[in-house]
Amino acid sequence: MSTDIQQVKQRFGIIGNHMALDRAIYVALQVAPTDASVLITGESGVGKEFFPQIIHNNSLRKHGEYIAVNCGAIPEGTIDSELFGHEKGSFTGALAERKGYFEVVNSGTIFLDEVGELPVPTQARLLRVLETGEFMRVGSSKVFKTNVRVVAATNVDLMNAVLKGKFREDLFYRLSSIPIQIPPLRERGEEDILLLFRKFATDCAEKYKMPSVIKLDESAKKVLVSYRWPGNVRELKNVTERISVIEERRNISGDILKYYLPKKEIENFPMLLRETENGKIFGSEREILYQVLFDMKKDVAELKTLVHDIMSGSVRVDGGINYSNMDHGKSIQEVVDVIEEETVSLADAEREAIRKMLDKFGGKRKKAAEELGISERTLYRKIREYGLE
Repeated sequence: MSTDIQQVKQRFGIIGNHMALDRAIYVALQVAPTDASVLITGESGVGKEFFPQIIHNNSLRKHGEYIAVNCGAIPEGTIDSELFGHEKGSFTGALAERKGYFEVVNSGTIFLDEVGELPVPTQARLLRVLETGEFMRVGSSKVFKTNVRVVAATNVDLMNAVLKGKFREDLFYRLSSIPIQIPPLRERGEEDILLLFRKFATDCAEKYKMPSVIKLDESAKKVLVSYRWPGNVRELKNVTERISVIEERRNISGDILKYYLPKKEIENFPMLLRETENGKIFGSEREILYQVLFDMKKDVAELKTLVHDIMSGSVRVDGGINYSNMDHGKSIQEVVDVIEEETVSLADAEREAIRKMLDKFGGKRKKAAEELGISERTLYRKIREYGLE
């Protein structure tokens, strides 16, 4: 890890060492000295709010104003006034002229959180500011100039919103000059989840003057890293605080921890919270899908062999009838063709699964093989077969 990334983590209290998190911080530091617009994407609760601050504090605008605006929390009828200001009497309640954020933060940075919630008319106003630096207050025909750096964030798929006509395509591309993707907690691995839990537990003990810091036994650690955390870091922090405040016992078991997790989530993803026959515990739905993929490919290969055997006459079915001499052998050939097509598509999916697992573990084949549920020898063969060396 570079010294700059470590310093940023210490300054902003960012916990974790996952490579996707480090990459996001690295990109933020690289883009900070420029004036390029940045779009930060990621699920709710992953910590997107830290990154505009990282960008601002490492930019040439660091001595200027910084303001964060939650676009989803401002009513549609007043959002234009909040962003661009208004003239006296421009609408009911406008008793005096008011400067908007783009005027107040001139030479600084504006963070537009949940930018996907902006009404379409406001999107047009924002696009004009980004392209020309010009805007008009509500109720005015006078053009104002501003020099503001915009960093936006969203937890929705903006391209999907573009396709549905809910977000302007030109604004999407203007905002996303530099995209930064923040990984969800479930993809950051066991180490980051346990580090965050310890940090939140320690902070909570200090904040509420608890007798000691709560700790997890082995069963609780398994539950903690197996749960999918749909609310991400924010949810983990809330769960940690609730346990720390409520539980008198400071050594937490798996059963105690499960009590504080939403029962609906546990019921929907039972595989995430139990061991398989060989003792493997899945850390996310993605890992389950990888395992299912490999099982499916094995089944398809066996079915393909069986059908070929039937057609060649080496295998008899249905009371000893030899299908190779039957008129409906053509239909069996059609089945073989379908299987051939499915085998190709599964091979593509298998290649992608292997590539992602290698990326996840930084090329460490032993770890990747363990997570995929195959032997190292099989993985080596697959790597050569798919050209992933």
